[in-house]
Amino acid sequence: MKLLPDYEHMDYRDVYTRLLYPYRHILGLWQPDIGPYGGLLNVVVDGLFIIGWMYLPPHDPRVEDPMRRRPLFRIHMWESSRASVECMYGHKGPHKGDIQIVKKDEFSTKCNQTDHHRMPGGRQEEFRTWLEEEWGRTLEDIFHEHMQELILMKFIYTSQYDNCLTYRRIYLPPHVPSDLLPPGLFKGTYGSHGLEIIMLSFHGSCAKATKLTGDPNVPAGQLTLVVHLNRPVRLPDLERQCSIEELSGLVLGFHEEAQWEDVEACGEGQGEGSTPRAEENERGAAAAEAPAVGVSSTSGATMTAAEPQPFVLPLGVIARNEEYPRSCRMCFYGTGLIAGHGFTSPERTPGLFVLFDDNRFGFIWLELKSFSLYSRLTDPLAHALAPSMERFEVMLQNMQSWTS
Repeated sequence: MKLLPDYEHMDYRDVYTRLLYPYRHILGLWQPDIGPYGGLLNVVVDGLFIIGWMYLPPHDPRVEDPMRRRPLFRIHMWESSRASVECMYGHKGPHKGDIQIVKKDEFSTKCNQTDHHRMPGGRQEEFRTWLEEEWGRTLEDIFHEHMQELILMKFIYTSQYDNCLTYRRIYLPPHVPSDLLPPGLFKGTYGSHGLEIIMLSFHGSCAKATKLTGDPNVPAGQLTLVVHLNRPVRLPDLERQCSIEELSGLVLGFHEEAQWEDVEACGEGQGEGSTPRAEENERGAAAAEAPAVGVSSTSGATMTAAEPQPFVLPLGVIARNEEYPRSCRMCFYGTGLIAGHGFTSPERTPGLFVLFDDNRFGFIWLELKSFSLYSRLTDPLAHALAPSMERFEVMLQNMQSWTS
């Protein structure tokens, strides 16, 4: 598909005043409003084009494969002296579209020729094509009936938009030297839902993973993981790691402590989180239990050199991707968000955060007896860094309200 035109004879002043300047506010990262599914759009200048690329995870469960990209729209001055917007959705080539900047940090797209999205074989052909692109397989290859239902539900829900979408700006998290690892975007395995994109950020003594793409149980925008960096977990030897009872005992001990301290904090009128005394005790305990982890008084956990330790999943824990690392740098107590269909009865349940290296981590969901493996998204993303931590925090709060 040809994305860029021959622009040898264009007036660069016209290109700037009629294309680049008017549409400068839509450059950067955006999350589309597609119900619980969300997404990740990157709008960039490419030559004399502005192109909106939708980023898609690799095919499940190949979490370490590169991201896939699909152009959703483009803006150019190829055929006239004014900027033209074209929809790139479907398989019939570019066609007429429109973009409206609704307000600051929000814009919408509209396709004016949705017949270009249709296929000769009707909805069945469209579904087969979508399935091959989205999952890299046919419906006959998917034997799990529940997974088939989830896939069909996603196709029906997402295809109704016909690339007429509203986008809200999102930022990449700021990075400070004391962070446990560089924050950023990761691809992770989520059971029958396939691969999803999350954003890892650091907030004092905890790390948060926010969904950029989601599912009918836990939608995009929600806080999928919270990691307590002041509660390191020392793993036992490999033989004892194979026991789910052994791991549960370790993690649930931290879980009970965290719940008790939350109760104490509320009782003392401190609201959510730890009391100053409790937090001081936690940090002291962390330093005593795991000398490889340093805890600063201002930014939570900081990392010094840590010897890799052998790691194996307990028997009975299901891993979507069996090719996980067999050694880890360190582990922490954390909680993961689970819910029923339609985000009913959401609940934070205990689990184990496993840091393998700067580009990979995992999470063991104790209640689900499953393991999620996450791998860093390495694509360069310009115009995306949050201007400040305060702006980033506000964005995270807004993201949760979009799908609550």
